[in-house]
Amino acid sequence: MVLRIVLTIVAVELLKLPYLKLIGGALLFWIAVKLLVPEGDDGDDVTSSSHLMGAIKTILIADLVMSLDNVIAVAAVAKGSMVLLVLGLLISIPLVVYGATMLMKLMDRFPVIVTVGAALIGFVAGEMLVTDPVVIDWFKANAHWMVDVELFSVFGYKLEVSVAGLIGAALVVFAGKWIAGRSKPEGQAS
Repeated sequence: MVLRIVLTIVAVELLKLPYLKLIGGALLFWIAVKLLVPEGDDGDDVTSSSHLMGAIKTILIADLVMSLDNVIAVAAVAKGSMVLLVLGLLISIPLVVYGATMLMKLMDRFPVIVTVGAALIGFVAGEMLVTDPVVIDWFKANAHWMVDVELFSVFGYKLEVSVAGLIGAALVVFAGKWIAGRSKPEGQAS
């Protein structure tokens, strides 16, 4: 948990640097598409260690790798707001730690949850790509509708939607389903 909190705080600060949102957005696209592609048995074996320090190192590295998408997504959704960042962490960490088994059962029973989750990650990735410091001024000047469009305002809070996010969500679902369809052995039904 401590590693995830530290990583998220670092990610929020790093996302202010040029090109990192572009890299993070591309990484999130890849992660989201991979969610929709069935896993093959590609032999990803983790070597075990008989020493305590070796085991701790393996666990920390595995947690770092598995937390990367969560960290980037929480940092991106927070958009610099410390309140949203803290809420995201307070919700995501207990969900991952305590709710993993329940979430797996729900995803097995309702596979559409995986598609919705991948689309949400694609939405965040699309928003990240157009809000990188290197390209945001260009988008605001030439394609402001890609960054945000106000739908309506309620109690002083504007509900905005990112067209880039919607395009990102659609691209993830399309690409994931297309790759998954292509990776099925011949003769297997969709």
